[in-house]
Amino acid sequence: MIEVLEPGISTTVQDLGRYGHYHIGMPPSGAMDQFSHKVANYLVGNDENSATLEITYQGPDLKFEEDAVVAIAGADMEATINDESISNWETNQIDAGDVLSFNFATEGARSYLAVAGGIDVSLMMDSRSTYTLIGIGGYNGRQLQEGDTLSIGDTRGNSASIGTQVPDEHRPTYSEMDPIRVVMGLCDYRLTNESKAEFLETEWTVTPEADRVGYRLDGIDLEFIEREQPFGAGTDPSNVVDLGYPVGSIQVPEQPIVLMRDAVTGGGYATIGTVISPDRNRLAQHRTHQSFSFEGVTIDEALSARNDLTDRLEAIRSSVTKENNS
Repeated sequence: MIEVLEPGISTTVQDLGRYGHYHIGMPPSGAMDQFSHKVANYLVGNDENSATLEITYQGPDLKFEEDAVVAIAGADMEATINDESISNWETNQIDAGDVLSFNFATEGARSYLAVAGGIDVSLMMDSRSTYTLIGIGGYNGRQLQEGDTLSIGDTRGNSASIGTQVPDEHRPTYSEMDPIRVVMGLCDYRLTNESKAEFLETEWTVTPEADRVGYRLDGIDLEFIEREQPFGAGTDPSNVVDLGYPVGSIQVPEQPIVLMRDAVTGGGYATIGTVISPDRNRLAQHRTHQSFSFEGVTIDEALSARNDLTDRLEAIRSSVTKENNS
């Protein structure tokens, strides 16, 4: 059992998400940075879909009522056990009565705490992920609060070894990040040629409104080609009759919003591109007021990047498993 002494700014239970429900307007939710979520689970010997705690900007204080094995991946929040510093990307021992604490993120925006056995909450539509907008999944469908208690799943057969680490070459850094890659479309033809070019040339800044629903960006105003208003669409040139919104799609009511894991599944704004899946992990680690640019890539380049990420995760999993079994 884990007692929440302080909840942090925004701490929720997440797994890889709930799928197959887009047709009823249900987004996947799940970890914003799927890479860090998976790696944290590898370190403690869990299945990659086991529920973790997603910790945003500033972490909680957690008192463990039983012995546990934990790992933290993602943003560095200077975690401590009983005020003794521990490292990210490494397996650590927790003894009954210990307090695991987090400070404010010094680099990146989100940390993932995995506990051997997983965070044990009820399944909702085959997922333990929290979708706070309608209050389902996770711990009572909400962010953690002071006094909450979390159960730990079954650890029988777990093979995690204390001190197992992710190799340095596979640990991401978040201070300086490459451009976020995007496949342009479906409706980028609605932009003027000048705005299409400017979209990829502009330094965009993450606004304070950025959250699990969408990352609102601040930069230039993009211009749409004037057109006769279609039946069923709004009057603004950015309006369309209706579109499905995949996770990572970029809608432009005025300035871009990148739709994230808790976003609505469809609506009436033109989407001018989609952030590729590997780079959504990196985007989730961008902090408020951090700036970045987009880079256009082809479908083939996007698929190649996804394959590269799959290979990287497999290399990490194999390395960690080897250490755990040695």
